[in-house]
Amino acid sequence: MLDITLLRKDLAGAVARLETRKKPQVFLDVEAFTRLEAERKTIQMRTEALQSQRNTLSKQIGQLKARGAAGQAEADAAMASVASIKDELEASAKRLEALQVELQSLLLAVPNLPHESVPVGADEQGNVLARSWGTPKAFDFPIKDHVDLGEPLGLDFGLGVKLSGARFTVMKGPIARLHRALAQFMLDVQTQEHGYTECYTPYIVNADTLLGTGQLPKFEEDLFKLRSSVGGGRHVMPEESTQSGGLPSLLDWKGMYLIPTSEVTLTNFVRDEVLPESALPIRLTAHTPCFRSEAGSAGRDTRGLIRQHQFDKVEMVQIVHPDTSYAALEAMTGHAEAILQKLGLPYRVMSLCTGDMGFGASKTYDLEVWLPAQNTFREISSVSNCEAFQARRLQARFKNAQGKNELVHTLNGSGLAVGRTLVAVLENYQNADGSISVPPALQPYLGGLSVITA
Repeated sequence: MLDITLLRKDLAGAVARLETRKKPQVFLDVEAFTRLEAERKTIQMRTEALQSQRNTLSKQIGQLKARGAAGQAEADAAMASVASIKDELEASAKRLEALQVELQSLLLAVPNLPHESVPVGADEQGNVLARSWGTPKAFDFPIKDHVDLGEPLGLDFGLGVKLSGARFTVMKGPIARLHRALAQFMLDVQTQEHGYTECYTPYIVNADTLLGTGQLPKFEEDLFKLRSSVGGGRHVMPEESTQSGGLPSLLDWKGMYLIPTSEVTLTNFVRDEVLPESALPIRLTAHTPCFRSEAGSAGRDTRGLIRQHQFDKVEMVQIVHPDTSYAALEAMTGHAEAILQKLGLPYRVMSLCTGDMGFGASKTYDLEVWLPAQNTFREISSVSNCEAFQARRLQARFKNAQGKNELVHTLNGSGLAVGRTLVAVLENYQNADGSISVPPALQPYLGGLSVITA
């Protein structure tokens, strides 16, 4: 969530930066914000004036009562004025609380401001190549895609449809083992070489948790929502929900949600916390399934594993001091790159433009891996610095050197998406007979196996 103080000081500047994001979406209702802010300022100024008047009258009442009967009439009149002021102050307090809820509701739908270093562009065509690594292999036989390669190895799309529906997949035998090996390899690299703490988190979360990282309220249609919460199928009613950070409760959702990524759970570890500065940075990783409705993606990537309702990912999250968050972004991008380099998979790093960045990001790098069958690069990781955007929603703070509470900065990234890495391994390491050579880095995770065959 944006700092409301920034909007109050430089609304035009903030709106100009927001308008560099994807069009034609309206990100901030300026008219509504201006109206609500004007009313808030008027009520606050009136409140301050009334409080000053009440304090003056309260002192006068004591002085008038000290005069005895001579001052009693004036004291009674002053006391009546104080009572009237009290009633107006109570009404003002209620209206200010309602205004705060309206302002918070407005701001919860507003994306983060792009960092000044982010290239301005309307869509993915405006992304800028930061660097590339590796050279795509030249094949001397007809290339197969991961679907044709994977099915003889146990990749079963038909069974996934039978069990669940479109965009679900079953893996059996060699392909399931390779998928598991990839996830284990990624976790080992992130924990043993890059200093992340491995975590196991819930796959089902409440609305407060998704509000904290920005999926709610704006992107509810992208989530899988459970019809009832745990506990005998009882719905969680809105009044039972607790809102983090003392914000007015804005939640009217019932039930629980499947996580779209463990960024949600890992980042919420620090919700409503005041950390010692010495605890920073915090580096967390987890291997979890991710569940996404893929709303609005009809007809896109319908073949294969590229766009699924359920997929696995090894997530990286960092909670850092604001002064170090951009250095952390570069380091995290390198942590994701290390996986691709160890697997020998050609890739490129793209600096996303303003029109292609996610809702909560100030700056994002996408890693795109080479897929021979598509003859193109496809996204396999997205690494973002959210600055204080999520922390403000989470009320995640640390005690700075001056002893004051300050918002942390949060970062997240894939290290990597397991299914898409599986696709890249199958296609880049395919042999003419349909077998798959195992990258040397993965062989210890497969009992020394060097080739996977049907």
